[in-house]
Amino acid sequence: MDRDEKRNLWIACTLSACIFLGWNYFFDQPKKIALPKETASVAQTLNTPSAVAAAVSLTREDALKETHRIRIDTPELKGSINLKGAKIDDLALKNYHLTVDPQSPNVELLEPQGTKHAYYSEFGWLSEKKSMNLPDTSTIWTANNTLLTPTTPVTLRSENAQGIVFEKTISVDKKYLFTITQRVYNHSAEDLPLQCYGLIGRHGTPETQGFFILHEGPIGFLNDKLVEVTYKDLQKSPALQDTVGGWLGMTDKYWLTALIPDQKEGLKTGFRETGGAGQEHYQADFMTATHVVKPGETFDHTSSFFAGAKVLEVLDGYEETLGVKHFDKAVDFGWFYFLTKPIFYILTWTHEWLGNFGLAIMLLTVLLKLAFFPLANKSYRSMGRMKKLQPEMEKIRARYSEDKLKMNQEVMELYKREKVNPMAGCLPMFVQIPVFFALYKVLFISIEMRQAPFYGWIHDLSVPDPTSIFNLFGLIPWTPPTFLMLGAWPLVMGITMFVQQRLNPPPADPMQAKVFALMPILFTYMLASFPAGLVIYWTWNNILTIAQQWTMMRLDDQRPQSVKSAKNLKPKKKIK
Repeated sequence: MDRDEKRNLWIACTLSACIFLGWNYFFDQPKKIALPKETASVAQTLNTPSAVAAAVSLTREDALKETHRIRIDTPELKGSINLKGAKIDDLALKNYHLTVDPQSPNVELLEPQGTKHAYYSEFGWLSEKKSMNLPDTSTIWTANNTLLTPTTPVTLRSENAQGIVFEKTISVDKKYLFTITQRVYNHSAEDLPLQCYGLIGRHGTPETQGFFILHEGPIGFLNDKLVEVTYKDLQKSPALQDTVGGWLGMTDKYWLTALIPDQKEGLKTGFRETGGAGQEHYQADFMTATHVVKPGETFDHTSSFFAGAKVLEVLDGYEETLGVKHFDKAVDFGWFYFLTKPIFYILTWTHEWLGNFGLAIMLLTVLLKLAFFPLANKSYRSMGRMKKLQPEMEKIRARYSEDKLKMNQEVMELYKREKVNPMAGCLPMFVQIPVFFALYKVLFISIEMRQAPFYGWIHDLSVPDPTSIFNLFGLIPWTPPTFLMLGAWPLVMGITMFVQQRLNPPPADPMQAKVFALMPILFTYMLASFPAGLVIYWTWNNILTIAQQWTMMRLDDQRPQSVKSAKNLKPKKKIK
């Protein structure tokens, strides 16, 4: 391969790496849609007292002791409902722990108001008739039960001075869905214009991982579009729009809270920040159209509230039963959605069969190798022939060292006669980039991969290899800094990459050869900070590639070969 061709090959491979590293930066950023200006006083009306951060931050324990509560107990959730304001503001996930140690504390999703990081949901009524005394965040509700379970719903009740009775019946399923039915009995002598609202409030700016491939923050699917807004965006301006149905809420990497109103109902929805510097308060909310409840009439409104883990099977189930569109997009599968979701399903299916996600990743790698087998074999044959042509190409370079045009013509003639494609070696890399990136997304974002063990020292495939060569893999009682965490699996990956590189034709340009020689070291350090599951995939893929490439090159060696050109060329003497 001549220098120009090598340069093109180097450019192609470099572009491949750039595509992998930069694709999501340009194409998988949060989908910011053009939201209309505020169309009504929804911002003011929903800035209820619940939107004001408490002046004094309490501990979680102290905040829970301050008010009377209804206990929540389901197979997945435990917590309580605050009878003051009827907020769902205390929720922990029974089956998820902070660490891989099953004795570690449960993940706490919602926090009671009054704490520094209060996080809660609230449902209520608004009215343009200011004389009506509506329940608010200071209202103390009475309850017909002290325990909320999947089989025992709870009804909260409040009556105002005009004789109007307000009720909230809250039920919960065995997973993460609360159903809230708001009911009004108008026993007054006047018409009562009402709007129902639901909101999710969050005090303080949450810490996010800051990865450009993952959205954490306000999210929703409104007007048939995925809406992803950052906390920083809301500090500048609210994001408001009218819609029919849909869902909206706030997402973390693995956890989600979401409001799911009636899917046939016209709504005003919004994401907003209503606090200020140091006392930020973020809010996702919806408000219905006005319904006039005449004297003696009863008015009902039902909506749902999701609070739990982003388990794709569970989200898909709610999408079907509630008729809510694209609830699964709360899981950030990104631009490669068409590829990422099938890979996720293959991994979970093989996990059920094998019982280990690490083995499932390795089996998926084999399946991908089989799928790309014809393309890869053609590429490896081409690289093997390129390697055999190196002596002939050196003769051409020596003979036409002073005539670059003629040199390139002769090299291209050699390729043509020998039926060799110099760019074929890059094809498998180009094909692998989307697959590699999709698998990276699956491992990084899917809660099913969280704390999933492999064998040996890998107890969580979703985080980097915890070992390091700099403390002899734990033999020295010292924890290296993050930049020195170079684990065993990344080292094995680097070795396999080096071996694979040796099977390929070396670059003719000395500088390019040095750069290529550094690539295994560069990738070893780069992948050391990637999830262990991805490093295992890359290592196993390299091993399979080495075996396949070596076998194909050996078979190609056994075939009769005839290099038809440049055999008798001798270097021309340079004219002095």
